[in-house]
This record gives sequence, structure tokens and C-alpha cells, in this order.
Amino acid sequence: MSIDVNNESGTEVDEQAILDIARYALARMRIHPLSELSVIVVDADAMEQLHIQWMDLPGPTDVMSFPMDELRPPTKDDDEPPHGLLGDIVLCPEVAEKQGKEAETQHTMDEELQLLTVHGVLHLLGYDHEVPDEKAEMFGLQAAIVDGWRAEKGLDGPSPAPTVS
Repeated sequence: MSIDVNNESGTEVDEQAILDIARYALARMRIHPLSELSVIVVDADAMEQLHIQWMDLPGPTDVMSFPMDELRPPTKDDDEPPHGLLGDIVLCPEVAEKQGKEAETQHTMDEELQLLTVHGVLHLLGYDHEVPDEKAEMFGLQAAIVDGWRAEKGLDGPSPAPTVS
């Protein structure tokens, strides 16, 4: 799996954890090991520009996903999952820090960025949360992936509650 993490935000983040949880999420979703993913960490101004340009919404957001080859998790009938360019996930640590502090179960900026990385991966794989059934499926899968990764790493406690805007 080729995953690049590029921190352009000026904020110190745990890039290794972002890389590790992205790799874990893709493996858990059975994405071909030759697939490629890019994670970019930007400041609030850059995120706001992207948010306006692509979503026509004001202000910075926490995470944005830009799919490329529209890869999907393989079904039982697939002999081998396809591979390609998954796309880009853009994270904003300033928004992540604020959300972590405001969450029901307060958590750190890095924990929020890990959650947002999984959220972004799931968006790249076609999951969404616009309607209640899709939201329940996506957020359940997101929690299972984050909890599994945390357990594998020996980290205490359950994953942070979803705070994605």
C-alpha cells in the first residue's frame, strides 16, 4: 500500500499514526495492497478555500475526500480486488483540535485526526452519511475500524465518538 502523508499545516501532528490508521483501514476494507492514497494536512485558511471551491460552503471543515479511481471494497464474488489511485484526504488539525475539545468524550487533536482519516478513507470508498441508514452503516464501520486499530496498538478505551461535521 502506498500512502503519502504531507503536512503543510504548520501544526505538529502524529503523521505516523495517520499513516498507520490509514493502512489499517484499507487493509480492513480489503483494498488491494498496490493501491495508492494521499493524505494532506492543511491549515484552516487552505481548508476554507477548498471547502468553498468544492462544496460551496463557508469556513474550514475537518476533512475532505477527493476520490480518483472510485475503488470499492471487494465483494465475495471478486477473485481479486482492483487496485488504483484511491485519491486524496485533506485534514485540518485546527478544526480537529476544536472538535476534540467539544466532543462528548473529549479527546486530543491527534485522536480526532485518526478518526477523520478513517472517515476520509470510507468516503473515498463510496460510503456517505447523508441519510440515516447510510450514516449508521458508515459510523458503525468507522468506530469498528478505529477501535480495532486502537486495540491492536494497545491504546486504552474506545474510539472517540464521531464529531465529523
